[in-house]
Amino acid sequence: MNVKLITDTNALKQNHMYKNIQLYLIMLPVLIHIFIFCYIPMYGVVIAFQDYYPGSNFIAFDGSIQWVGFEHFINFVTGPYFSRLVKNTFTLSFYFFIFGFWIPIMFALLLNELKNKYLKKFVQTASYLPYFISTVVVAGMVLSFIGTDGIFNILIRSLGGTTISFITEPKYFTVIYTITSIWVSFGWNSILYLSSMSSIDPSLYEAAKIDGANRFKQMLHITLPSIQSTIFILLIFAIGNLLSANSEFILLIYNPATYETADVIGTYVYREGLMGGNFSSGTAIGLFTSVINFTLLFIANSISRKVSDYALW
Repeated sequence: MNVKLITDTNALKQNHMYKNIQLYLIMLPVLIHIFIFCYIPMYGVVIAFQDYYPGSNFIAFDGSIQWVGFEHFINFVTGPYFSRLVKNTFTLSFYFFIFGFWIPIMFALLLNELKNKYLKKFVQTASYLPYFISTVVVAGMVLSFIGTDGIFNILIRSLGGTTISFITEPKYFTVIYTITSIWVSFGWNSILYLSSMSSIDPSLYEAAKIDGANRFKQMLHITLPSIQSTIFILLIFAIGNLLSANSEFILLIYNPATYETADVIGTYVYREGLMGGNFSSGTAIGLFTSVINFTLLFIANSISRKVSDYALW
């Protein structure tokens, strides 16, 4: 009896693999890419515990490697820039999380209510376009707009105000970063929510109409609950990235005058690790950030599993 049950289970698994072979083949290039560029390079984290210099071995048993333990981690945590870097990184990520996480949800809900398919496609395409613009181009546009002769200062002067140096004033950087990041990403981030909405059973809306529910109530009691699982999963990922900021974009728009609010862990790693040649220190800082982010992800996942039954694992 047990042998027959095991045989039937194996047959079902093989049948499932055969039926979904196309899906597995579609996933294969992505899995190979992740393995090559994400997992294979992970052995390089060992230099965070070494006094590494370019050209030396990562791993050797001839005594040529200078192991320093947690020295680089300690130097970073006790360094003069640690508090500023952590504060700026968390602040920028937190503002983007507070405002940028909910805007794609609202946009998807509103877009789903459009009945004119041509208008809907136009709005979707227009909202996706900024995501595909090069970060360098976006940064150039931002610097052009906020420059002393940019469109914003032209508007301020036309209203009787005085020119504001947005580029060199630290207090404006958080606003500039948050607004730009939301503008670039909100359309693309709404795709998952729109995909979830497309799988909602239309009969639910028909039943709601019969019961007298208007479109707002349908959105509130049918659409929003139906995408709840997607919201919680993406919320977990967002919390897990609270100690990460868009360093590439920041590097292109910040300057020493705005370090007070713009210098984040990623930009410091660039200056310290790549420009300064301190690869061990840069790797240690990156590993430190990854551990903190994973801790936040684990905590958010545990809370979500207890509160909502939605979790990554």
